[in-house]
Amino acid sequence: MPDLFDSPSAAAPAGTSRPLADRLRPATLAEVIGQDHLLGPDGPLGAMLAEGSLASLIFWGPPGVGKTTIARLLAHETDLNFVQISAVFSSVGELRKVFESARIRRQNGQGTLLFVDEIHRFNKAQQDGFLPYMEDGTIVLVGATTENPSFELNAALLSRSQVLVLKRLDTDAMNALLARAEADLGRKLPLTPSARAALAAMADGDGRALLNLVEQVAAWKPKAPLDPDQLSARLTQRAAHYDKSGDGHYNLISALHKSIRGSDPNAALYWFARMLEGGEDPRFLARRLTRMAVEDIGLADPQAQSLCIDAWQTYERLGSPEGELALGQAVIYLALAPKSNAAYVAYNAARALAKKTGSEPPPKHILNAPTRLMKEQGYGKGYAYDHDAEDGFSGQDYFPEGVDRVSLYDPRDRGFEREMRKRLEWFAKLRAKRQQ
Repeated sequence: MPDLFDSPSAAAPAGTSRPLADRLRPATLAEVIGQDHLLGPDGPLGAMLAEGSLASLIFWGPPGVGKTTIARLLAHETDLNFVQISAVFSSVGELRKVFESARIRRQNGQGTLLFVDEIHRFNKAQQDGFLPYMEDGTIVLVGATTENPSFELNAALLSRSQVLVLKRLDTDAMNALLARAEADLGRKLPLTPSARAALAAMADGDGRALLNLVEQVAAWKPKAPLDPDQLSARLTQRAAHYDKSGDGHYNLISALHKSIRGSDPNAALYWFARMLEGGEDPRFLARRLTRMAVEDIGLADPQAQSLCIDAWQTYERLGSPEGELALGQAVIYLALAPKSNAAYVAYNAARALAKKTGSEPPPKHILNAPTRLMKEQGYGKGYAYDHDAEDGFSGQDYFPEGVDRVSLYDPRDRGFEREMRKRLEWFAKLRAKRQQ
């Protein structure tokens, strides 16, 4: 999909007016809104233009923030021929024609800026096809993607490009764009100040979406300025950007996880709700909440894991939308529960030790000896039955022979693990006493 203000437009048919987004398309980089961190004198693009040298680039950012606009204006500023293709629609044959035209153009002294929208849609072989033309200077590649380039683009392509992150348009940028639209219209929108703010919020950081909304509102002729409720009744709010299989999915689940780990139930509920509103499967959230209970709370509150399983089962019985409340309660409980990753750390340390020690057998004194031969080999010899020992604790060593006894589990001094620590310390004293 072409980006902010910048799809190639044919002349409007007679008797029709150009769309607002087309009329407000920036004519210079200075008119681009919301990306000063890239275009300012100290930004990477500002520096490249000042030096008169433009490298191949990957623009990573959400829809409607100016990726295509900036690419077109960069070509204009550097006297490069601008060619735009989309990875969604372009075939291998079309790519060959683009590269051949760029080669001929270069022989005639004209460079080419090739803008590839949705570049992550090309497969590995297609992405590799750009490399020789980038290396010999036939093209300056500017790719645009809404997905994380680290996961979606080849390492070879990334190594030959600079990744630049375009930001979602913030409140100031959206207000500036709204003011620019009203100036073009020659009048204020029929909205109260709070409704104007609500209109910008409806666009969710997407400049193109905002201008489309402005065009709808500008056509209304209410008797009095509309308030937010009246505006919402007339417009459908744009759905928040959320791809359940894309980068946004992992960003939001990370935000939820870290909010719970950080003991902030309010932020945790917010991210939980954001994912539900985006259409996330509640079963995925139930699974991740259970993982958080195991990984970040552990034995500091052994009830947390059971509560998550109960909430999961409750959702399965009730379904949507009532079942999500049980998951929301689990979110609050986990956020406020005492935190400990001691069991998680101990488990990983045990796995590492097991891998290091290989196939070391258990010590013979804790092996069963069901046959005479095994008894003759010393199996079970010297085993101390803990129930017969004082305090029900023998203090024997259960690690393999030749493997030093190590302390893997270090419980935290909070929640139920305070009790676990007391038990460990008590057993350590008894062990020391038995070994005297």
